[in-house]
Amino acid sequence: MDTLLTATSLAKARLRRKSNTFIDAIHNAQHLEDMAPAQLYSTESGRLFHSGRIVISTVGLPARGKTHVSVAMARYLRWLGVKTRIFHLGDYRRAIVGSDEGVPDDYFYMNASPSTVLLRNKILKQCRDDIYHFLNVENGQVAIYDAVNPTAAGRRLLEKEFAKHNIRTLFIESVCTDDRIIEENVRSVKISSPDYAGWDADAAVKDYLARINARIPHFETMDEPELHYIKMINAGERIAVNHGAFGYLSQRIVFYLLNLHIKSRQIYFARAGTTKEEDSYKADASLSDEGRDYSRKMTDILIKHREEENQAYINRGGPNNIQKPLTVWTSTRRRTIETSEVFIQKGYRVRQRSQMSQMNPGVCEKMSERKIRQEYPAEVAKHERDPYHHRYPRAESYHDLAVRLEPIILELEREQNDLLLIAHESVLRVLYGYLMACNAGDIPNLEFPRDEIIEIIPASYHNVAKRIRIPNLPPHMRPSSPQDISMPAPPSSAPTPGNNTPLNIGTPAMGSRGSSPPPPPPPGGFDVPRINVLTAEDAAREGDQPLKMSEKTHVNPSD
Repeated sequence: MDTLLTATSLAKARLRRKSNTFIDAIHNAQHLEDMAPAQLYSTESGRLFHSGRIVISTVGLPARGKTHVSVAMARYLRWLGVKTRIFHLGDYRRAIVGSDEGVPDDYFYMNASPSTVLLRNKILKQCRDDIYHFLNVENGQVAIYDAVNPTAAGRRLLEKEFAKHNIRTLFIESVCTDDRIIEENVRSVKISSPDYAGWDADAAVKDYLARINARIPHFETMDEPELHYIKMINAGERIAVNHGAFGYLSQRIVFYLLNLHIKSRQIYFARAGTTKEEDSYKADASLSDEGRDYSRKMTDILIKHREEENQAYINRGGPNNIQKPLTVWTSTRRRTIETSEVFIQKGYRVRQRSQMSQMNPGVCEKMSERKIRQEYPAEVAKHERDPYHHRYPRAESYHDLAVRLEPIILELEREQNDLLLIAHESVLRVLYGYLMACNAGDIPNLEFPRDEIIEIIPASYHNVAKRIRIPNLPPHMRPSSPQDISMPAPPSSAPTPGNNTPLNIGTPAMGSRGSSPPPPPPPGGFDVPRINVLTAEDAAREGDQPLKMSEKTHVNPSD
């Protein structure tokens, strides 16, 4: 039977459109056929690192970054292949009580009435029951319990209760003494929390600050010497660990938290410009004239977009000094470095990262799809069965690339400036897959047309993705690049490994109309590569969509 949280998540896991903004799938329930992008091995129980079952319980006043830490940690653990689920106590309140009108006035206060205390206990019991169900029945490994947990006595009882079920408890307290960080967190929660959907901005801030003030007199910071806990102070400025070592997985959690901060920023993805030898990996060619024109247009559009967004924020009453500096990351390949030259000329900081180099195509370099199918039919068959893990001779797979990019992911979490990543499409697919909680089967099918910049806005409850159009590019530059330098991509009906259902990758309208049958093979029995061209009529019918994704990858933020 589905738990309450699972049922709620699944009900919202359908792909819907609203303008050109989507949110990630971190709150979607994981399915048996889902694969973790950076998982190195699997076990029969589904639990990794010989670490047993763990409950990570957050501690802290509202607006201290507990939800942000919970979601970020779940994202990283799922990326590693650890079966993880977040249990937000607020989700249970919303599911059981319903709308805000049904929440008692004293619900968020310590000296609540007996009827309110009974309601809170009912909500708490439902959440705990679902945690046990996830860990005991669904073979989950890490349950993240996102709640205030304000008193030392309550935390001790919580640890003892989980210990009876042979579950270890790790507490993570978010401590914040910097008023600027608290104000930023209030703004982030106001934007992304389901509690304030549709609220007036000033009313949302006022209500949330009232919740905070009601908790302060009764809150006890963690100093229980017998408990396992980690304290994050001022958004990662300092970290204190008490008895945090009870296995490899706990050490990975501590290591990840050392790289994490909860300050807001924007992340942008852009393709590198076209080169003089577009199909050559070894040549490391310079940009063509069209590629240089693209780099100028892309730079101007992004700078203009940031200025307009900042001005719109000021017009809404925000401070005029909120915009973060922009840092640009490229690979060490010539095409990405030259694409960033306009930013260098305008005084922006540009860093080169060798780990961001594109996938190595191996023996398939400069080979057409027809020739690959003729010379390596067995490899093509393996690739179509599992395009994420398969590697051609002397080539890299997407899994190899994901493992290679882990240092970039950790530094990305550590970076506090706004960030632009200029890279090959294969690198953008993997990094987008991490930030938007895609499963491995979806990553090879993500598309990044060159006439779009993808903007990802990390928030406390989820990440939001938008697309920024780059106008006036030649039509032949707009489609996304061939997968892995003309490596054959699986047809739309290819099954996900471990599952007999189709991937259903495509735009929402394509999914609703049903997949069209592939064209008949030419003489000789080899498929001709298909390019999906979106006509003006199709665009008007389908609406804006940042990327082609399966139904369990994006949820519309209006839901």
